[in-house]
Amino acid sequence: MSTTGRGTPAQSSTADREIVISRVINAPREVVFEAFSEVRHLSQWWGPEGFTTTTRAFEFRVGGVWDFVMHGPDGTDYAEWITWTEITPPERIVLLHGESREDPNAFESVLTFTPDGPATRIEMRTVFPTAALRDEAITQHGAVEGGRQTLGNLAAYIVEVVRQAEN
Repeated sequence: MSTTGRGTPAQSSTADREIVISRVINAPREVVFEAFSEVRHLSQWWGPEGFTTTTRAFEFRVGGVWDFVMHGPDGTDYAEWITWTEITPPERIVLLHGESREDPNAFESVLTFTPDGPATRIEMRTVFPTAALRDEAITQHGAVEGGRQTLGNLAAYIVEVVRQAEN
């Protein structure tokens, strides 16, 4: 949320289509950014609790694609596709995420990595094409809790990576 010149909160024009999740992770932002930019890391933590990821293609560059399958704890497979639309290391990543390249319901996520003392505040701002799609993601797919769990998995993974690097 931002404020107007009169001190009144200004609502984003996309607020009714957004999900915003943030977390402070106890690592420098370069380390957190790297966990998003290298498939060897992403495949270890991506997704909510109980999910695993199999990558079919990965190229981290503007216009590059991450084509992968998320395997749910119940055995259901979910085809996923991401293309990177903006990359500003180690500050920002913008991506388009859907089930395939042609998915009309694909959504945009903006990831920002902000120093917070020795830690990093990561914010995931996801904007859906419509409010109805955002609401469906929340109610039918548990998007808010899933996002929190995903960032929790990232935090736990990074703690382990940092611990191993120190040994």
